Amino acid sequence: MLIHDYNEKWVVYRKERSLRKGLVRMGYYDDHYEQYRQIQKRKRSGWFVSTLVGAVLGAFLVVISIPALSRWDVLPYDVVPKENGQAPNKETAKTPSVQQNVSVDVTSQVTKAIDKVSDAVVGVVNIQEASFWSQEGEAGVGSGVIYKKENGKAFIVTNHHVVENASQLEVSLKDGTRVPAKLLGSDMLMDLAVLEIDAKHVKKVAEFGNSDTVKPGEPVIAIGNPLGLQFAGSVTQGIISGTNRTVEVDFDQDGAPDWNAEVLQTDAAINPGNSGGALVNIEGQVIGINSMKIAQEEVEGIGFAIPINTAIPIISDLEKYGQVRRPYMGVELRSLSDISSYHLQATLHLPKNVTEGAAIIEVVPMSPAAQAGLKQFDVIVALDDHKIRNVLDLRKYLYTKKSIGDEMKVTFYRDGEKRTVTMKLARESF
Repeated sequence: MLIHDYNEKWVVYRKERSLRKGLVRMGYYDDHYEQYRQIQKRKRSGWFVSTLVGAVLGAFLVVISIPALSRWDVLPYDVVPKENGQAPNKETAKTPSVQQNVSVDVTSQVTKAIDKVSDAVVGVVNIQEASFWSQEGEAGVGSGVIYKKENGKAFIVTNHHVVENASQLEVSLKDGTRVPAKLLGSDMLMDLAVLEIDAKHVKKVAEFGNSDTVKPGEPVIAIGNPLGLQFAGSVTQGIISGTNRTVEVDFDQDGAPDWNAEVLQTDAAINPGNSGGALVNIEGQVIGINSMKIAQEEVEGIGFAIPINTAIPIISDLEKYGQVRRPYMGVELRSLSDISSYHLQATLHLPKNVTEGAAIIEVVPMSPAAQAGLKQFDVIVALDDHKIRNVLDLRKYLYTKKSIGDEMKVTFYRDGEKRTVTMKLARESF
């Protein structure tokens, strides 16, 4: 009976449900469904109204609270009110307006320094004559610095080894123009040379700084043409690693140093082709002429430049006279360290406690040394009471402390006896 009642009610429910479904598909509604629809409509309308009211109230609270939260630095952004009554665009309507100040300035002291001097750094092309074994062509490319314009001419300083053995020289300007250059003079000892070109090609000249005030750690910039004109005008930056460095130079490649070059040390990259280029301070002033580097596999970042204060008098002489006018003694010398202990006693007759000095191997006739009475096998141990340990010491003192026409006191040993003479220095040219 329960089952029957249940089934009967279920059959009625299914028929009623099927009928409603059929009417819905046809677009007509019976009385019961219309009443049900009105109830559902009223429910949805009530929900919509309550939702709308809630949204309006919520938006109102947000609008009121945002300025206060912004003033208290609670929000992760700054709110910027719109100006001039302009309506926000679609993007700003979606998200709060955020004030963001971004400053990108690529101009710096370094770029200003480069702009100031880069046009004055040029390429120097060494062209050599053809020989039986080779054709005429570029033997190498170095760098140079335009330092002066005068009387329709422009003057360029570079390295001696850049122009050595050249039959013809050309200068490559920053814009790629190549013009013929004249060699005014070159000095092997200081590794400097001066060239001359027509001034009509030159727009800018470099300014010399003061290398005596340079300090370790000071930022510097090297400008030149590493590996030739393919990388013309390359710039590298570093610091001054050391001042008053001394580097032994062997000109004749006999294994014995011929000169002690006093240089600035830098870790700014200096590569083949940078020779003769500019070492520049942060003010864009040339404080050195790039000259050499230590080229060993285990060594990195050790380059050297000739201090500009040392170079200036050499540059002046080369420009005016075509050579460096140095004081001249007129002697051929050899360091005692290069002489055997046997000859120190048997030939030079030195006391045993004298182990440092410069022995005279030959005296040039009519030279200042000859006129002062110096002879072969005399051993010089002091100049103006300044101790002389070897030939390098003597050259350094003579070329950096004395001038042509100066008088100089020479202390020496002859046959074991210490003596002193005074000589008047004359002019020598290399």
